[in-house]
Amino acid sequence: MASPCTNWLSNEGLKHLFLFSWLALNVWLFWKTFLQYYSGPQYYYLHQMLGLGLCISRASACVLNFNCSCVLLPMCRTLMGALRSRKKVVSRKTRRLLDKYKSFHAACGIAICAFSAIHVGAHVINAVNFSTHYSNDYIALNVARYKNEDPRKIIFTTVPGITGVLMVLILFLMFTASTASMRAANFDIFLHTHKLFFIFYVLLLVHASGGVLKYQTNVHSHPPGCLRPNKTAAEDYGPPARVNGGAPLHIAQEEELLTNSTLKICTEEANFHPHFPETWIWISAPLCLYCTERLYRYLRSTKPVTITSVIPHPCGVIEIRMTKEKFKASPGQYITLQCPNVSALENHPFTLTMCPTETKATFAVHIKIVGDWTERLCELLMSQWNQGSEILPIFQQRTNPKIYIDGPFGSPSEEVFNYEVSLCIAGGIGVTPFASILNQLLDSWRDHKLQRLYFVWICKDIQAFLWFADLLCALHKKLWQETRPDYLNIKLYLSQAEGIQKIIGEKYQALNSRLIIGRPCWKLLFDEIAKSNRRKPVGVFCCGPKGLSKELHKLCNRPNSYGTRFEYNKESFS
Repeated sequence: MASPCTNWLSNEGLKHLFLFSWLALNVWLFWKTFLQYYSGPQYYYLHQMLGLGLCISRASACVLNFNCSCVLLPMCRTLMGALRSRKKVVSRKTRRLLDKYKSFHAACGIAICAFSAIHVGAHVINAVNFSTHYSNDYIALNVARYKNEDPRKIIFTTVPGITGVLMVLILFLMFTASTASMRAANFDIFLHTHKLFFIFYVLLLVHASGGVLKYQTNVHSHPPGCLRPNKTAAEDYGPPARVNGGAPLHIAQEEELLTNSTLKICTEEANFHPHFPETWIWISAPLCLYCTERLYRYLRSTKPVTITSVIPHPCGVIEIRMTKEKFKASPGQYITLQCPNVSALENHPFTLTMCPTETKATFAVHIKIVGDWTERLCELLMSQWNQGSEILPIFQQRTNPKIYIDGPFGSPSEEVFNYEVSLCIAGGIGVTPFASILNQLLDSWRDHKLQRLYFVWICKDIQAFLWFADLLCALHKKLWQETRPDYLNIKLYLSQAEGIQKIIGEKYQALNSRLIIGRPCWKLLFDEIAKSNRRKPVGVFCCGPKGLSKELHKLCNRPNSYGTRFEYNKESFS
């Protein structure tokens, strides 16, 4: 029997190690920068004026720079796809970690919002200190124009202050629109507010070039805290000092103390220079990389696809079959689809249910009609194909709406073929990532590492199984003819028994015998698979509701008595 922690470590170990490393790096950057401004001699006078507000604001700024550079990298989806396609270079565990890029993007976003709040709070304190601690001796350090100037004027009349307020506003909009409730209620708001990120980065570069904070450039000729030339000790150090809270020292006594101390007399006045902006060093490379990718994706998606057929399916689903020159994709990948006649700004992700091969260039997506965008798209497509349902002469052309695609992009479902045993679990329309995999097996099931595939599909409506009934039956028949009936294990669950009299029909006897009324008992199913595949890694792939995903995730982490390791892979487009 394997260790009880084996499954948990397999699924969570590398993810938690990466998360811990990222958190540790954030803490180290914050603490390193804090100490630099707290005890660095070049910041001595600035620290005397601003106190801890200086240290905290600069430390949080360093962490913000780091996360603003990291947050862009997971969104380079073409780069991520290229990395995970290098199977000889990148291990399966690393590819599974890359599949969690959206979670890392969200973590960086949360860190940016949290440290922005800290940064803003520290700078508000700095504005107050600039006003109350106005220095007549070191004029160059001052941001306030005079002592006790209103801190609000300092904030709203300086470049860092104005850009900072605008960035906080953009972050607030992006953060609130990114919540799960907002995405579920109106996904368009989430998409459009995220497009403000480019303005945010422009403001960030301008914000860092304000030159408000200054450091001392002549530390060697003017050691911090030394006696300034042509100044008495009393003038240099302000009001008379007190001993243990008692009466003030006489000026002569104070000068004697200073003479006997290690303080030195400076040879020149302190010189100050605006702090060198470092933000561009952090974000220029990721920003250029992201912009380059976006340009590449724009250029490759400028030519519309050719729609070869539009097929309506039961339960409000349409299938769109298309061709496009030089388009290549692998089973499990997805594309984003845009139709300007529906919306010029919106594009939506859809898994490929059929991929182009060497013999046919056709690829397809299945779209469930939910929401305004899909309803409008369906109306546009079906109106044309209903009019031209008969065989048309060559000179008659359908006026299909133009559809542009971007992709393909990688997804966890690509890993199905990289296990000897895989378990694919779909809920309703969540079956689409696995349709292209079944199509690939129908063409050449012997060409892959995969030796056994468990396929579980749960639907509420019996008619939903007709989306891919022909495909499932064809694959089942082929495997029986080639003496490998154990290669594919199909289980179809109908969660609602209403309408069972309309069972799939005589045409699909192979599916009728595998149809089960009710919901799966996941624990028994996992135990059965573990028993049949002792001491083997089993790839578990899920595309369905969050509740289903959480339950399966827990089962994959649970130890079993057969030494079988379940490796969990979650398909998600939200």
